[in-house]
Amino acid sequence: MADLYAELGVARGASEADIKKAYRKLAKELHPDKNKDNPKATERFSQVTRAYDILTDKDRRAQYDRGEIDEEGNPKMPFGFGGRAGGGYGGGGQGGFRGPNGESFDFGNDSEGISDLFEGIFGGMRSRSGGGGGGPFSGFRRSRPPQKGADVAYRLEVSFEDAATLAGQRVTLSSGKTLDIKLPPGVEDGTKIRLTGQGEAGPGGNGDALVAIGIRPHRFYRREGDNIRLDLPVALDEAVLGGKVRVPTVDGPVMLSVPRGSSSGKVLRLKGKGFTGKSGQRGDQLVTLQVDVPDDAELAAFLEGWSGKGRTNPRADLGV
Repeated sequence: MADLYAELGVARGASEADIKKAYRKLAKELHPDKNKDNPKATERFSQVTRAYDILTDKDRRAQYDRGEIDEEGNPKMPFGFGGRAGGGYGGGGQGGFRGPNGESFDFGNDSEGISDLFEGIFGGMRSRSGGGGGGPFSGFRRSRPPQKGADVAYRLEVSFEDAATLAGQRVTLSSGKTLDIKLPPGVEDGTKIRLTGQGEAGPGGNGDALVAIGIRPHRFYRREGDNIRLDLPVALDEAVLGGKVRVPTVDGPVMLSVPRGSSSGKVLRLKGKGFTGKSGQRGDQLVTLQVDVPDDAELAAFLEGWSGKGRTNPRADLGV
């Protein structure tokens, strides 16, 4: 896989905003829904999503910049193990090994010879340090378990209403396979869901699929923790006389009682109509009334005659 910055087409010192902008552009072009007959585009979508996932995580980006993890987010082998030429305890050709003082050993394909050499070097260090477990290489093992396949990153955009009500979602993997998933309580923009065994294949089994959730903003709802806020226009007679009005919620419209004599800014509460929190309980919907005053000649004439009949000063508490 190419350098993560090159995958997104940004410079190494790019800001998080530039990275997000570049990802959004590529995601629109490469999304599997738009490229159902183009497996290369689907694979590229998976790669840029993985790059985005790592580079927007401050800790993982720092690890990547320091060379501690590779482009798939896996830790790099320490001390030069892994068949790379160079210093340290590195290797030359196939089956080769370079010792701590630069001496070269070549066993061809004789893996048992390599194991014996390691046992001789590190086993001797253990024995000189007082037997089992005392030396710096006391945890060294002669063989490593087979490595699992790489994890694959995805991003799933969901509606505001679906996130609030934890509606079931369907995700399409790079293989073309579709899976139905459940959004977890307390879901937020950026929440990650791990699908075990749905990543790339490997000798030790499949990796996982990591699905990052993106919540689309709503045109009139606003999230505030587990609560939802809504500014609700009401007619002048509804505010003055009170009554029941129809109000939208993420679960569908409900009737709300507006108290007689309500003013703009008054907040009414609809219990249990917010987001589902991590505890499993839902927040509320907070409705702020906005009185809509019409430009009406009869109303204006009435108020001109009424204004002098003992009207109180609504700004008295402000000292004006």
